Amino acid sequence: MNPAQPVNAFVSPPEDFRSTTWFGNLLGDVVEPVPRPVLPRRRAVTPPAFPTDTPESDPATLAWAHRQRRLAEYAGKRVLLLQGPMGPFFQELAQELRGLGATVYKINFNAGDWWFYRRDAIAFRGSFEEWPFFLRELLLRENIDAVMLFGDCRPIHEMACRITAQLRRDVRVFEEGYLRPCYLTMDRFGVNGWTSLPDASGFYAALPVDAQHRPLALGPVFWATARHAVQYAVALRLGRSVFRAYEHHRPLGWGELGAWVRGGLRKWTYRFRERGLAAQLAGPLRKRYFLVPLQVATDSQIQFHSAFDSVSQFIDEVVASFASHADPCDHLVIKHHPMDRGHHDYSRQLRALAEAHQLGDRIIYLHDQHLPALLKGAAGVVVINSTVGMSALHFSAAIKVCGAAVYNLRGLTYQGTLDSFWCAARQFKPDKLLLSKFRSYVIEHTQLVGSFYKPLPRPAPHRNPA
Repeated sequence: MNPAQPVNAFVSPPEDFRSTTWFGNLLGDVVEPVPRPVLPRRRAVTPPAFPTDTPESDPATLAWAHRQRRLAEYAGKRVLLLQGPMGPFFQELAQELRGLGATVYKINFNAGDWWFYRRDAIAFRGSFEEWPFFLRELLLRENIDAVMLFGDCRPIHEMACRITAQLRRDVRVFEEGYLRPCYLTMDRFGVNGWTSLPDASGFYAALPVDAQHRPLALGPVFWATARHAVQYAVALRLGRSVFRAYEHHRPLGWGELGAWVRGGLRKWTYRFRERGLAAQLAGPLRKRYFLVPLQVATDSQIQFHSAFDSVSQFIDEVVASFASHADPCDHLVIKHHPMDRGHHDYSRQLRALAEAHQLGDRIIYLHDQHLPALLKGAAGVVVINSTVGMSALHFSAAIKVCGAAVYNLRGLTYQGTLDSFWCAARQFKPDKLLLSKFRSYVIEHTQLVGSFYKPLPRPAPHRNPA
């Protein structure tokens, strides 16, 4: 494959590209695409009609109608899927898109990808150095309109976003939902610091008030996630000889199996150890504790969208600030991420910090308490850029964001320093009207109802009476 010769002249981005995002720097080396080949397009299919404006419409019907509306813009288009979440989600998404008349292509980079998408996929077995030329040639040859991928910080996806933007094709980035657990994110350009969402409170304040979308609860996903993760890791290892040049964006081998098994065992162990904590937090400690929900240790959102090198560093800084500036009667509740349960444990670090800062029993480390109950009883919440922040806003909790997050807007989150937050939190309340407008806009422009790990139930198509 011969790489295209770049054009030195800078081409300014379209007006709808946010100048505050990474695209301002990204498009400095834009190349002019060659004329797109004229290929026959599949005929767009009108999605089945679902009632969406009647009071009796059930959440499943409304959820499916919203999802079809979000995907309808790809009807009749050519869509390329790259790496998806561990599990069959991209296979199911491809079926939905084809049902709308789209032509769908898929690239598998390792045997884990192949395990969950075995038919009608392209196997890329080249090196990372070959990847940009392979992708660019495919985008031009097949006249691709849009590229969809999960996680914009993976090296192969970073490069894919760059090339897709240079060729003026659409990019849709999937991530865990900004509004969990009922939604997943499908944002344009990227997520968090790279999101397409406007980052000014005034924009949302000027919007009209819309009816709130009714979420659809799908239930716990831990065991489904664990099953998919183990299958993916095992398949990846067994298929190394086929995809020799592939390098995963994080360690993923036989140890992944042990980590998820260990996580399952710890889930039951912590439930036993933490009995009685819920009553304590809802009783004498209510509004006398600050909640710190941790993120997965390997979360790329920490590396790319915060000043922290690790979750451990974040813990160090939060505990030090709390010890120096919080009321001596307040407690710090640190909640472990459920998907990181079998991979990391911060008990030893927190014991050392409690001793060093003379905090005694004012640090509470827990794993499996009910998150909504914790948010209701908290005096404030401290996050890096976890989507728990969106849930905290729902409960009118004061939030201090220490990284880049889509919801870190004046009027929604505390804009002062972390040191001042401990005393100011009880006087700060998010603007409910602004939150309502922001939430509606986020759902309509960046969210899909559903889960990566559980299929969305499909209601029967609505038929008008003859």
